[in-house]
Amino acid sequence: MTLARAARGTRTRTTLWTAGLAIALIASAVLAIGIGPVPIAPGAIVPIVSHHVFGFPAEQAWTSAEEAIVWNVRVPRVLLGIAVGAGLALCGAALQAMVRNMLADPYVLGISGGASTGAAGAILFGFGAVLGEYALPASAFLGALAASLLVYFIARTGGGVTSIRLMLAGVAVGYALSAATSFLIFASDSAEGSRSVMFWLLGSLALARWDAVLVVVLVVVAVTLGALLVTGRRLDAIAAGDETALTLGVAPDRTRVVLLVMVSLCTGAVVAAAGAIGFVGLVVPHLARRLVGSVHSRMLPVTALLGSLFLVWADALARTVMQPRELPIGILTAIVGAPFLLVLVRRMYARRR
Repeated sequence: MTLARAARGTRTRTTLWTAGLAIALIASAVLAIGIGPVPIAPGAIVPIVSHHVFGFPAEQAWTSAEEAIVWNVRVPRVLLGIAVGAGLALCGAALQAMVRNMLADPYVLGISGGASTGAAGAILFGFGAVLGEYALPASAFLGALAASLLVYFIARTGGGVTSIRLMLAGVAVGYALSAATSFLIFASDSAEGSRSVMFWLLGSLALARWDAVLVVVLVVVAVTLGALLVTGRRLDAIAAGDETALTLGVAPDRTRVVLLVMVSLCTGAVVAAAGAIGFVGLVVPHLARRLVGSVHSRMLPVTALLGSLFLVWADALARTVMQPRELPIGILTAIVGAPFLLVLVRRMYARRR
């Protein structure tokens, strides 16, 4: 009876947190759309968005400038922030279970390093120029995909794809690709291109537009959330250890390969669209566990919502803190994430003592 009551209490708490965070995200999105060099009141934002999505109100009580700013610039930017924040947070949660390391995040597998190398090649040397305006995201995504394949083949050399092999292979590939990106910057004679690469490496949502890139990122993140929810019990099993997973009928090596594919595709898509934004995948899953526990079927939706909230407000601050210039969003996430990492390491060390 006590166990059943505790389970109901946990489900209720999860439902309340999920609903509350969803409402907070909707309100935050409306407020974030209004923040910028030209402030726009929520009373004008809601009718503009409703007019474009639902067709009403039919009569326009707003200016064409307000409509252009809201619908063409800020709505895509906020939607991209929601998708990127959720995607990075989900990938972090999956990786922490996959490699059984609470310090893991999407950068641990070198995937963002591959995306950075591809993006640097596109900006500095015109890789993928035949793709036109999609050359940058396409090159970044292909770089991320190549990095994930390289990590996989290194990790499976000499045996199964274990968590420690994935971790070590990812770190090695990440450092190698970071060196490759630095070499591309050094080899280029374009000062403007080098500045663009450095800005992209720190992350930004400034390139958000109503285009195929935004649609792909939204779809990939939604599919990743659904796939991770389906595999939630397998995530719980491998997070408990390979022996426990085998006892429960879960093949840990096969599960890690499936998770690696999902995480690689999702990380590649979001990094290709927004650049290398750090610490979201590290910080957010820990906050979600503190709120609703570590069972992935409950934790993953909360993780996605927290990641979206975090990045939406980080981007709003990045747009306003140094007006008229825009601060790279990765700087703000690092300001939050670095102290959190130090606290986390200290707590882990204290527990071992």
